[in-house]
Amino acid sequence: MSSGDMNSSEVARLREQVELEYRAMMLGLTGFAEGSSMHAFISARMACVEGYHDELAREVGEDKATQIICDLYNKATG
Repeated sequence: MSSGDMNSSEVARLREQVELEYRAMMLGLTGFAEGSSMHAFISARMACVEGYHDELAREVGEDKATQIICDLYNKATG
């Protein structure tokens, strides 16, 4: 497998992880938790997304990573 293939599969894996975190956040917003429990849940999901952003930035650069994260957020909330 070439480094380009490994790079694209890693980016795909990270994109999928971010999508899962955003899906979990959206479910958390509509679930039964309320108040500080909901805030803690969403904060934990956002911390995970931040970590995935950092990993993406190492793969594709800061600007592209930010664009990917924003696109996935818009997809999840749109």
